[in-house]
Amino acid sequence: FTLLLLNHMLGCSLVLSIQAMYSSSDDVVELTPSNFNREVIQSDSLWLVEFYAPWCGHCQNLAPEWKKAATALKGIVKVGAVDADQHKSLGGQYSVRGFPTIKIFGANKNKPEEYQGGRSSQAIVDGAMNALRSLVKDRLSGKSGSSGYNKQSGGGGGGSKKDVVELTDDNFDKMVLESNDVWMVEFFAPWCGHCKNLEPEWTAAATAVKEQTKGKVRLGAVDATVHQVVSSRYGIRGFPTIKIFRKGEEPEDYQGGRTRGDIIEKALDMFSENAPPPELLEILNEDVLKKTCEDSQLCIIGVLPHILDTGAAGRNDYLQVMMKMAEKYKKKMWGWLWTEAGAQMELEASLGIGGFGYPAMAAINTRKMKFALLRGSFSETGIHEFLRELSVGRGSTATLGGGTMPKIYSVEPWDGKDGQLPVEEDYDLSDVDLDDDFDKDEL
Repeated sequence: FTLLLLNHMLGCSLVLSIQAMYSSSDDVVELTPSNFNREVIQSDSLWLVEFYAPWCGHCQNLAPEWKKAATALKGIVKVGAVDADQHKSLGGQYSVRGFPTIKIFGANKNKPEEYQGGRSSQAIVDGAMNALRSLVKDRLSGKSGSSGYNKQSGGGGGGSKKDVVELTDDNFDKMVLESNDVWMVEFFAPWCGHCKNLEPEWTAAATAVKEQTKGKVRLGAVDATVHQVVSSRYGIRGFPTIKIFRKGEEPEDYQGGRTRGDIIEKALDMFSENAPPPELLEILNEDVLKKTCEDSQLCIIGVLPHILDTGAAGRNDYLQVMMKMAEKYKKKMWGWLWTEAGAQMELEASLGIGGFGYPAMAAINTRKMKFALLRGSFSETGIHEFLRELSVGRGSTATLGGGTMPKIYSVEPWDGKDGQLPVEEDYDLSDVDLDDDFDKDEL
């Protein structure tokens, strides 16, 4: 039960923990960034593709039905599966937000349809046959003679040529070497056949990478036949040659695959390696919580003891632990927040926190309205174990109190200082006869 809840809670950035669910002995074709374009996009066949994660309980339940459907449809409809946990670039390319997601790649491979049917083998086969009838009917009426994929264009998803930066002898140093961004640069020759094959892949990848890294990884291209100064500087002898440039480092040769999936995957890896750790923000108002949690798959919230209980030094120790863990888990792109005990009582109540002491920590998925609580120690070891358990699909979760976000109060930010007890007024009690205040016989 807890595993199913957690599968709802967690998204596509979790750690791979279980063997792939399909093997070569199945009739399900295992798809990766290296073969997706060739197998699916360039195919005239109808394809049903499942995007899954090995740790996902729903995916594990679907696997035997998916295999049965693949065997029943053999030679009629192609059935494939993508481990989108391992191949995040493919999942991202097709906007996969939860597991399992099933897409139908029909006449127009650039625009797959979402499969909305049941998860039994019979329902999957019925859905496939309906899609197949629709495809054949369209071909009969002349709407689509083939997959709609132009073999010259490289297919699938497109991209904008303007997202590939044209680099020259004049602008290369300023654009690339002086930039804080990471650059992937293709050196090409207009007459080169391999370069022509790479062009649509490079263009599509440039658009996806720009969006997914918010412009922090850039793709550029140098016509080496025209801009010979920069090309000879880097010893370019064959085409296309792709090099990776990071500020202050020697350029590195790109050795990966040449499909858009391969290129995007490498770019996202470099982005997460170079990304700064997320900010650790104090929950000062509703906007801080909303923005941080809505922009992240999970937000991690620390509820720290009152400043009078820890002083500034003690609080900073707790914040330091959280910042170290934010750095450790920065590739997850989670949000990190903290608040003082008692400052956000309704948030604490919805998480059931106050009852077992401070500091406390919760991981919240606001899209699913689910949360998990740290049960171990509030230390690097304890928090690491808590987040690692979440990452591999273990641990227990619950629904956020009431199924809605609690009221968040606006508070003043912590000034970084030790707390001060409120000043009480002095009362002169010398004239008060305490015995007059009650009747002794009533005691």
